[in-house]
Amino acid sequence: MIRMTILARAWLLLLTAAAALMASAAHSADPALIKVATVAPKGSIYHRVLQEVGEAYRNASEGKGRVVIYTDSLQGTEPATVRRMRVGQLDASMLTVVGLTEIDPSVAALQFMPMMFRSWEELDHVREALRPVLEEKLAAKGFKVLFWGEAGWVQFFSKDPITLPGQYKDARIFVWAGDGAQVGLMKTLGYRPVPLPITDILPGLETGMVDVVPVVPLWALVGQFDRVARYMLPLNWAPIVGATVMRQQTYDALSPGAREAIMGAAKKAGEQLRAHRSVQDGESIRAMQARGLVVQPLTPEVEQAWKKVAEEAWPLVRGSLVPADTFDRVQQIIAAHRDGGRQ
Repeated sequence: MIRMTILARAWLLLLTAAAALMASAAHSADPALIKVATVAPKGSIYHRVLQEVGEAYRNASEGKGRVVIYTDSLQGTEPATVRRMRVGQLDASMLTVVGLTEIDPSVAALQFMPMMFRSWEELDHVREALRPVLEEKLAAKGFKVLFWGEAGWVQFFSKDPITLPGQYKDARIFVWAGDGAQVGLMKTLGYRPVPLPITDILPGLETGMVDVVPVVPLWALVGQFDRVARYMLPLNWAPIVGATVMRQQTYDALSPGAREAIMGAAKKAGEQLRAHRSVQDGESIRAMQARGLVVQPLTPEVEQAWKKVAEEAWPLVRGSLVPADTFDRVQQIIAAHRDGGRQ
């Protein structure tokens, strides 16, 4: 009987030690290296907020874990980084809607509905209304959303001083590489899209491969597109919306403390991007004007002509670029929001 008690105690001690060992292993199971990709330029605010999230992770892992950030499309186009995440070559990526739609097409509603949103406030309202569903859909595909962010309003930068939609039909217009649906839509509307990686925009302008670049002012400034495309039409065609997502497998491997640190830093990152977006377009445009950019006036006639083009595009966008049910939901949310007097 005494021998059985001793054996029982021995087993209890063994099990306790094993449990402690497993707990210790779980605590130290945080990946030693997390690899993150982005098309954003090195040193930009998008790079800096990713660095802050990485620093939060390093601190949470007591210096044992680190985050490596590949900027400037070093890991390829956004669709390519999604593929790399799926096979475990990357752990996370800061993506615009172009990349996010590789995971789930519903996210396209935030960016691929031209001139649907009148302000950042409207976009925020729609995004927050859709966010739970969008994040659930991304999670079902194996991706955890860390934070959302915007890069500014798309403006049209051109080599020639053109303003009316018909004039753009004679120009070669940049579109994101890998965005086949956008290419098809533009061709249907009578335009000449040229798909390129963002790193090839400036060479494309210099060699005559493209004549017009629809892009946010900050990217035009950093990429120096305005040195060749010296005219800008301030149209607010569409917002560039994105999110930083992490492979669910990587997120699940994190300790609770590391998850808390990353999500805390991610919340701050989203807030920083939202605060910065309201001023960065104006700052970027003024900086380009100082080196010769000509901002063409957006007259009521020109704006109305582009609104007509946008409205003609909406039926083509619905069901192709944006799932029909999501498209309809966005229109309902905006209509109700405007009816409530919050323009």
